[in-house]
Amino acid sequence: MNSKQLGTNGPIVSSLGLGCMGMSDFYGSKATRDDEESILTIRSALDAGINFLDTGDYYGAGHNELLIKEALKGRHECPVISVKFGALRTPSGGWAGIDIRPQAVKNFAAYSLTRLGIEAIDIYQPGRIPPDIPIEDTIGAIADLVKEGKVRYIGLSEANSQILRKAHAVHPIAAVEVEYSLATRVIEKDLLKTCRELGVGVVAYGVLSRGLLTGTLKGEYEKSDFRAHAPRFTGKNFEINQQKVALLQRFANDKGVSPSQLAIAWVQHQGEDILPLVGTTNRKRLSENLSSIDIKLSKEEVQQLNETFPEGIFAGDRYDENQMKIVIH
Repeated sequence: MNSKQLGTNGPIVSSLGLGCMGMSDFYGSKATRDDEESILTIRSALDAGINFLDTGDYYGAGHNELLIKEALKGRHECPVISVKFGALRTPSGGWAGIDIRPQAVKNFAAYSLTRLGIEAIDIYQPGRIPPDIPIEDTIGAIADLVKEGKVRYIGLSEANSQILRKAHAVHPIAAVEVEYSLATRVIEKDLLKTCRELGVGVVAYGVLSRGLLTGTLKGEYEKSDFRAHAPRFTGKNFEINQQKVALLQRFANDKGVSPSQLAIAWVQHQGEDILPLVGTTNRKRLSENLSSIDIKLSKEEVQQLNETFPEGIFAGDRYDENQMKIVIH
């Protein structure tokens, strides 16, 4: 596993990171989750050379952080852990808004440090950025935690260029976490240029578009599954998108790889300043995803994929109407 620096002032990270969200939330239900397999998957990722774990304090209302703590028991070296905060949860698993006020920032951080069992959070960032709270105030609060030694680097998630510039003026931003894949290329319009101008790394989540690019989705989901309510994954949109995935399958067949591996490899070829996250809940899928590291794409192959899958070719928004108000689009 190769290593690289995340942005010009961020940590040294592996060429792939592990997204841990699905181990605790959003896909399937509690009944279908396997904590033991999730812990073994995290350990397998670390053993394979991955040193970047991505989580959120609201993934399973703290459950995800506790999984990571368990997976790290007995290990001498701690990986880079990136934590998102801000989303409010209810006891029933519902959502109750977003709070990234300074006092909330420090409160969330205290709980995350305890659940993870670590002395400092490597990258700390608001998971979403509501318009009613000045980002300067939020970043200022995280900067206080940096001074206290409780946070090492500051990040943002789903921030546009304007927000990034405001935040970066308060304290250097190490990375912006944002969805980026052959199915979602919106950051190429503006944000990616700003990140490169400022020396900010990109942590790419959703590189498989939440399973869409694997070619294995059937369009049937449990009620608690995020995709049951996302326009891209349901109804006519899903039927249209299956046709696009079939194109990817043909590319993959010609290359002798799986659609997942090809989709991950494409993100890896977009620049050394981009860290793709592979989100998985089991070791078998992890092993397949890790194999993407060895895939080499020629300039012609990258160009062909770029032209076949331009931004907007996939039908339907990646989130529902309310969530789209606080993400890049």
